Amino acid sequence: MCGRFTIVFDSNKLMQRFEIEEIPFDWREIYNVAPGQKIPAIIEDKGVRRIGQLKWGLVPFWSKDEKVGYKMINAKSETIQVKPAFKNLFTRKRCIIPADGFYEWKKVGKDKQPMRIMMKTGEPFAFAGLYDTWTSPEGEKLHSCTIITTQPNEVVSDIHDRMPVILKKQDEQLWLDREKFDADLLQSLLVPFDHDQMRAYPVAAMVGSPKNNQLECIQELTNPSL
Repeated sequence: MCGRFTIVFDSNKLMQRFEIEEIPFDWREIYNVAPGQKIPAIIEDKGVRRIGQLKWGLVPFWSKDEKVGYKMINAKSETIQVKPAFKNLFTRKRCIIPADGFYEWKKVGKDKQPMRIMMKTGEPFAFAGLYDTWTSPEGEKLHSCTIITTQPNEVVSDIHDRMPVILKKQDEQLWLDREKFDADLLQSLLVPFDHDQMRAYPVAAMVGSPKNNQLECIQELTNPSL
């Protein structure tokens, strides 16, 4: 699964890397992104990329209430074309979620060591996501999303049995294009990212609490206690 990630780069880097012309909200770096929070997500509308904030935890439009979102922070790539919550979104409501790292917990004996996984270059990348809009009984709209997961690559497999889908930069446009839909082609993008370009390192246990959101969350431990 993917339950925590990081967005530690400035707005200029975001706009340059993801071809965004403007950011309609106050951009901030987040060292410990958690489910239930509003996260930046990018869609394409008439050939123009737009960024907004979506609640992390998908609430399908047909849901009775928004609590279901806490159970749908992730969508398995292997079943998104058959699961009722995801199959229609796969056709026209695809998004990318900018990040530069994610956390998983590695089992060490009876304990778990949090690990941060990122590109060796430290550069931002894009998770593949799906989004939807739910309307409450009072008429208020909630825009939410989920991050797609796949089998782990060689860097992640020693830590966890799933990893988020990280799109190749050249495939991001295809994923965002709502005018063209080729299910087999899109499905082929949902694979583990090249392990040779990634690294993992231990971080402090403080990342276990979403209340902790500071530089120390991403600092590498040279002598982890576990």
